Amino acid sequence: MDLSACIEWQYAEAGEALADRIRAASDSGLHYAEFHLWRDKDLKSIESALAETGVVLTGICVDPRRSIVDPAERDEFLAAVQETIEMAKPLGSPPLIIASGFRVEGMSEQAHFDNAVTSLRAAADMAEEAEITLVLEPLNTELFAAMYLVSTSLGLDLIEAVGSPRLKLLYDAYHSRVMSENMREVLTGRMHLVEHVQVAGYPGRNEPGTGDFDCAEVVQILRDLDYTGRIGLEYFPTRPSEASVADARKALGL
Repeated sequence: MDLSACIEWQYAEAGEALADRIRAASDSGLHYAEFHLWRDKDLKSIESALAETGVVLTGICVDPRRSIVDPAERDEFLAAVQETIEMAKPLGSPPLIIASGFRVEGMSEQAHFDNAVTSLRAAADMAEEAEITLVLEPLNTELFAAMYLVSTSLGLDLIEAVGSPRLKLLYDAYHSRVMSENMREVLTGRMHLVEHVQVAGYPGRNEPGTGDFDCAEVVQILRDLDYTGRIGLEYFPTRPSEASVADARKALGL
C-alpha cells in the first residue's frame, strides 16, 4: 500500500500553488497525491508538475458539489460530473469523488435511496463511457449534521444497487471512526467495492498516530481484507510536512 499526499493541506511550505506542492511531495518520496475542488486551481501548472514528476493523482472532487438525493439538483449534479470528467483527462483521469449532499426535508428514506441510485446510475453511465472511476464518499454528522450519506454500509448498498464497475467507495477511516463504525464489520465481504482509503488521527484530524485512533490496526484490517490500493493522508499536519508524513508512515506501519 502506497501513501497519497493530500496536497490541499500538506506541503504548504512549498507555497500556495498545488504544482509546487506536487513537486515537494515527489521530492520527499511520494508518488501519489490528491486534492479537493478544481475550479479554483491552476490546472495547466498541475498537469505540468504531474508530467515532470511522474506523480499520479488518486482523487479530485466533482465540482461544483451538488446533491444526489434532491431531484431538483440532478441536472446540475450530472453537468458537474461531465465537466469534471473532461477536466480530469489531461490530469490522467483520476478517480472523481462524490459526496451525497444533504437530506431533503419530508422525503422518506426509500425516496432518498431511490433518488441517489437514479443520479448515480446516470453518472456511472458517463464514467463508463469515459473509462474513469467515480468514488462515493460517506462523511460524518459531526461535520455535516444533515448530510445524507454518513454510513459506509449505506454507501456500499448504493454502489451495489447501481451495479457499475465504474462506481466504487472512498472509505475514509476518520469519518468512519467519528460515526463509531466497526471497520472490519462494515468492509468484510465488500472490500472489492472500495477504490481508495483515507486516514487521519482521531480526534483532531491530525497525523495518523495522534489521538486515540490506532491507525496501524486500520492498515492491518486492510491487509486482512486484501486491500492493495493507496492510502490517502487526508489530515491537517501539525509540523513540517516531510516530518509529518514520516511520522504518519511510522504510525501506519508503512
